[in-house]
Amino acid sequence: MNIAGIALVAAMLMGTSVQAAELSILSAGAPEPGVAAVIELFKAKGNTVTVRYATAPAIRKIVSEGGGANIVIAPPPVIKEISEAGKADAKTQVLVGKVGIGVTVRQDAPVPDVSTVDKMKTALLGAETVVYNQASTGNYLQELFVKQGIADQLAPKTKRYPDGEAVMEHIIKGSGNEIGLGAMTEIKMHTTKGLRFVAPLPADVQNYTSYVAAPMTGANHSPDSAKFLELLAAPEARKALLAAGIE
Repeated sequence: MNIAGIALVAAMLMGTSVQAAELSILSAGAPEPGVAAVIELFKAKGNTVTVRYATAPAIRKIVSEGGGANIVIAPPPVIKEISEAGKADAKTQVLVGKVGIGVTVRQDAPVPDVSTVDKMKTALLGAETVVYNQASTGNYLQELFVKQGIADQLAPKTKRYPDGEAVMEHIIKGSGNEIGLGAMTEIKMHTTKGLRFVAPLPADVQNYTSYVAAPMTGANHSPDSAKFLELLAAPEARKALLAAGIE
């Protein structure tokens, strides 16, 4: 190859590297399966992505202390809060989707009947241990149990963990008649590791948490964030999210 040809190839390679995005993402844990699938689509286009998963309270803390990423994926109230603090741009946020709550047990444990609200209450009251997180899902469940009048009865046998991952690990490694509750996406991620997905919460008490993605501002701003957000809104990404259990 002559010098001109070498120069042309070099220029083409340089142009490719300039166009490729290098992004960091800070995401809530519940939408992880869908987010991971979209990230793979983004990487397939020649981009580089690093991702960290955390609970909504942890995301608030990370961002308030000056940390974060180029893109944050969290419930709308969290995005609104950090946007009002000047750390994110809520005006260009893109909907990721919503995730419901499900019931899980170990694969070798008795399968509770949670098909109705009354049957779910009976199952929870009959369990040796009830496990859920200290994040958005767990806070909703705690309020629900108070409204149902069973919070005091469940309190002595309730275990709560900072995030859904710890809840799933407890159930997998546990024993006896234990019932776990958490984001359906997180439960399904662990079905190959020893969990059984029992069912969603009954429709009358189901709760969905929505998640949106927004670009960070200031030191964490990246002009390449728009590329990921554009993909996130595209049909191929929506299909991947739905397949992962994110509606």
